[in-house]
Amino acid sequence: MRLHLPAILLILLPTMTHAIEEPKFEVVRKVDAVEIRQYAAYVVAEVELAGTAEKASNDGFRILASYIFGSNRSQAKLAMTAPVTQEAVSVKLPMTAPVTRTKAPGGFRVQFVLPRDVTVQTAPVPLDSRISLREVPAIRVAALRFSGFWSESNYSKHLDQLETTLRGAGLTWVGEPIYSRYDAPWTPWFMRRNEIWLRLGPDAG
Repeated sequence: MRLHLPAILLILLPTMTHAIEEPKFEVVRKVDAVEIRQYAAYVVAEVELAGTAEKASNDGFRILASYIFGSNRSQAKLAMTAPVTQEAVSVKLPMTAPVTRTKAPGGFRVQFVLPRDVTVQTAPVPLDSRISLREVPAIRVAALRFSGFWSESNYSKHLDQLETTLRGAGLTWVGEPIYSRYDAPWTPWFMRRNEIWLRLGPDAG
């Protein structure tokens, strides 16, 4: 299963395979193929959408790309940065048993990282009310890099690898996995940079 974008985006998008800006981070340590990274705070434009992961990705990309290409009150254009991230939004529902809670799918949150010189206060105001701007606070994540097109099996295989590595290192994580993409849609599968991030718990060194 591949992620397809409207043809107009293929014309408008810069070539993401060239060096483009990413959020600042430091590699604190490595555990096998996994990097433990400390990210500085960064600003994102994000949208939450229902549906499958593939549909949310395509729709979210289109909505956010329109915003950075000038669909905002200032008609300002922002540079494309990387990565584009996506994570499941979980809705916690109380159960009848005391202190028991369960998670139910609440859709997906798709994010564009904004350039480093842009703050929440200086970012162009979106025309689309579905788009929110916020600062992601400094976080520590475990990141596993892999290639290939999007597929549930490719994603699940590497998520399992990441979780197994962290368990073996005695590290815990919190929240939902974050799927991060760095390349343009036309990038060959073997050259693609995909990553899965897990936010680390307070025990991570």
